[in-house]
Amino acid sequence: MEQRRLGRTDVQVSALCLGTMTFGEQNSEAEGHAQMDYAFEKGINFFDAAELYPIPAKKETQGRTERIIGTWLKNTGNRDKVVLATKVVGRTEMGWFREGGEPGQLNAAQIEFAVDRSLRNLQTDYIDLYQVHWPDRNVSRFGSNPTRWANPEPVEDENSIYSTLEVLAGLVKSGKVRHVGISNESAWGTMRYVTAAEMMDFPRIVSIQNAYSLVNRTFETNLAEVAHREGVGLLGYSALAQGYLTGKYRNGALPAGARKTLFNRMQRYEHPRTFQAVDAYLDLAKEAGLDPAQMALAFAKSRSFMTSVIIGATKMDQLETDIAAADLALSPDVIEKIDALHQEYGNPAP
Repeated sequence: MEQRRLGRTDVQVSALCLGTMTFGEQNSEAEGHAQMDYAFEKGINFFDAAELYPIPAKKETQGRTERIIGTWLKNTGNRDKVVLATKVVGRTEMGWFREGGEPGQLNAAQIEFAVDRSLRNLQTDYIDLYQVHWPDRNVSRFGSNPTRWANPEPVEDENSIYSTLEVLAGLVKSGKVRHVGISNESAWGTMRYVTAAEMMDFPRIVSIQNAYSLVNRTFETNLAEVAHREGVGLLGYSALAQGYLTGKYRNGALPAGARKTLFNRMQRYEHPRTFQAVDAYLDLAKEAGLDPAQMALAFAKSRSFMTSVIIGATKMDQLETDIAAADLALSPDVIEKIDALHQEYGNPAP
């Protein structure tokens, strides 16, 4: 498995990262452990979680994913062999993340409460990469890289990026956190983090975790140059467009146990233009003799701004297919055809 540098640190992470948001909902503890065993055996040393997980977010299940990872770490003794990432929620009206039911926000008390609970859940005394899951400020659209501006109004008690990074700096100084990153952030927000670090000698953010797929390449518009020049590599999620780019939902199919079948939460991909684009990419994979999931993952992995592509699966055969994409290099001809389709369809699922 190819290893890549995390930001400007000396940490090396695998080019594929195991996402874990199904652990505790669609996957049992035993299944989660089996996935981690297999991924680790295949050279993946990078696991990503969040205090929010599993998905969909619910009071009754919150924290299960981290606890499943924690028991795996305890049982295997592999803590020093993996790079462990988790996240703190941004501003949210969901009141079950904090004691007393207060809405979530990125102030010092809440961040410190969150990191201490994650450390207990994960059964570790440090987190390699602690990420802000989404901004404290209001943004045009979740993901912070919209194609249309919605003129979001600032909240009165907004916690600044400076103040958030100041708290994270304290966690690094204490040893609870080794490196910090962001997620679902914009180019403006990313540069504010970089500037605050340079001005105040705070730790630099080492990564940004945003959506990136064949049907959503909006990261390339402004963020790719930031990532490339500032050493803030992308940890790309939803590279399979939540399963659409595997072909499993083609022609209205609803496989048993699939996320759409269970939760019907994938409206971002349910537009006529998106269906057309997905079909075109599936047809290209067939023409090229490639598994469509592996083609989509290999393309994401090939981008110069990509540090690691986050993969997630509910079944072992899916995980095996995804991890096999680590060895796939797309030909210039296939990449040229992908770019031609992007020119035609753009970003239908931002």
